[in-house]
Order: sequence, then C-alpha cells, then structure tokens
Amino acid sequence: MTSSSKTLGDWLHEFDQEAFRLETLDDYGKSGGTEAYLAFLAGEPQPESYKTAAWMKTVGDATRSGKRIYRVHVLARPLTKYLRFELSWGYHRNMTVGEEFFILDTTDRNNPLPDAPDFWLFDERVAGVMNYDDEGKYLGTDFCDTDQISRFLTYRDTALAQSVPFSDWWEEYGE
Repeated sequence: MTSSSKTLGDWLHEFDQEAFRLETLDDYGKSGGTEAYLAFLAGEPQPESYKTAAWMKTVGDATRSGKRIYRVHVLARPLTKYLRFELSWGYHRNMTVGEEFFILDTTDRNNPLPDAPDFWLFDERVAGVMNYDDEGKYLGTDFCDTDQISRFLTYRDTALAQSVPFSDWWEEYGE
C-alpha cells in the first residue's frame, strides 16, 4: 500500500470515467447514515437528511456528466438487518441519480472472491482499499501501488461476471 496525495473524497469527485466499488461486508452500520439506519430499524420513514445526503449530489453530478459509478455487493441470504436497510433504502435511493448496483449472491455457491477486500477502483488506475473495524465503522482508505492495479481489475471483472443486476436480484429476493 502507498499513500496518495488525494483522499477518497477527492477521487470520488475527480475521477474521469468510472468509479467501481466492491462491497464485501454484511454491516457498515457504524460508517454513516446511522440516523437513517435507526429509523429503518424502528419502522419510521426515511429522514429527509438521508434522502438529500451529499452522496446523492456526488453521484448525480458524476452521472449527469457521463461518468459511471457502479458497485457489486458480495452477500449471502438471509440478509442482515443492515443489508436489508442498505439494499431497500440506500440502493433504491441511489439508483434515482444513476448509480448502478449488482449482487453477487453466494448463498448457494462458494464465494469466487474470498480474499477480495472492500475497495474503490477509479478509472482502472487507482485502487483504494477500504478499512473497517468489526462493527462496520470506516477507519480509512489505503491506496495501492500501481503495480497492484491488475489484481483489482481481476476482482472487478470476476465480480461483474458472476453477479446479476440488483433490480433482477431484488425482484426475486427483496424483503
């Protein structure tokens, strides 16, 4: 790993063509949106602050300018409470501004990416590994040396080849 002169936030605003995310955890509940997560658990409506979160502007600005933001989530059923929240509220919300989602469901098969970390990949040239504690709290991002990019491209390509569009998956398994 190496340090980058840019932060994850910088890359999310400054990539040129595409930003890909691989999600591998079942719970990111301590990493933001906690007010919305608690509302979801309590059966309350989505807080207005969640509906208009800064991420919506970031994604909307990028997709309106022709950039692509997409992700694959590796998961197994039954869904955790957090995944039910993320998929039913978060993914549906983010799709309205153009973010694309895919699901790699490992319920009935082996995970083809057992050692893949959570990461962002920007323009096929910058990879940032996301670090979390055991409770799903975001701890920071480690940017990789350029000689490691091929590994992240392989992770991405494998994940996409073995996943299905979120809408198709949700139609069959959504809760």
